[in-house]
Amino acid sequence: MRASLNARLGGARTQPRIALVMIARDEAASIARCLDSVRGVVDELIVLDTGSTDATMVIARDNGALVYQWPWRDDFAAARNEALSYSKADWNLVLDADEWLLGDGQLLRQAVQQAADVGQSFVGVLPIHSRVEATPPIDQAVTEVQTVVSWIPRLLPHGVLYAGRIHEQPVSDLPRQRLAVEVGHDGYRWQSMLQKKGRNRQLLMEALTTDPDSPYLYYQLGKDYDVYAEPALALDCYEKALHRVLPNQGYRIDLVVRTIVCLTRVGALELGYQFAEDEMENCRQSPDFFYVLAELLCALAAKQPDQGLGHWLPLARVSLLFCLSIGDSPDIIGSVSGRGNHLAAHSLAMLDQWLAQLAVPV
Repeated sequence: MRASLNARLGGARTQPRIALVMIARDEAASIARCLDSVRGVVDELIVLDTGSTDATMVIARDNGALVYQWPWRDDFAAARNEALSYSKADWNLVLDADEWLLGDGQLLRQAVQQAADVGQSFVGVLPIHSRVEATPPIDQAVTEVQTVVSWIPRLLPHGVLYAGRIHEQPVSDLPRQRLAVEVGHDGYRWQSMLQKKGRNRQLLMEALTTDPDSPYLYYQLGKDYDVYAEPALALDCYEKALHRVLPNQGYRIDLVVRTIVCLTRVGALELGYQFAEDEMENCRQSPDFFYVLAELLCALAAKQPDQGLGHWLPLARVSLLFCLSIGDSPDIIGSVSGRGNHLAAHSLAMLDQWLAQLAVPV
């Protein structure tokens, strides 16, 4: 109120303070990058260490952070809330040590100042650009790297706390506002994933015992099976999530896309095609949907060569053209960068070459 009145009277505005608030353990390799990325954006750095055995705490202190210690209790929300309790700032920017600001952090400053001027607060949702390495379980040689975009609430007004022991979420009735300030994330590197294998899965299973009808928990558990190349187990979770998820849930399209991918991997191609047909109307703005549909159609062509030339391959080509007509859609949760442009274009060129060799008109 006072800031808004000062602005109207032409006086000096009260500048809202922002704190970076982080929980970390054994992040010596990356924490300095995160802290350095927010210099000039935040007013203080708060790190809650949950049991590091490396130099995480030393590096954090050397980079100007206030470091506190707290024993890990298998509860991410409890750890987040403990870290937030040390912040007296007006706003808290919540990042992990394997993340860093890519975008213009001054846009965060502008957003919180505008909120102060008009006296209306919000929860800021930021695009997290995750570098994901997909690795076969046999030789563990990285075969594919994707950039996946997820929109996650990370800029919180003072007093907003978390709930949920795993894949925790801030609890607030305030409106959520998307801010185009990109955050990089490389925690899905295969070696990092191997070190964390099993941790999230166990916590998700425990969370489901107390909330057995949560579509979001089934979705996340399915993703955990998915990334560790267990598509049949992932499908079981995705099916339970699909039966419970509301049509307007932001992650529903990603859930559909991941289901099609897993159906393709287990060889349930006809079922996958029928499922895709049923979901197509809900996913018309998703290049990812049509990209993975094209992959499924090519698999059907290989499985049914008598129909592939005249039916499945032309449909795959149409799907890829649809990807290009939509373009990349980073606003959609889980969207993979490139599926609306260069990845689709490359797949289309390879498919056209295949069709030319088979003398199939396009």
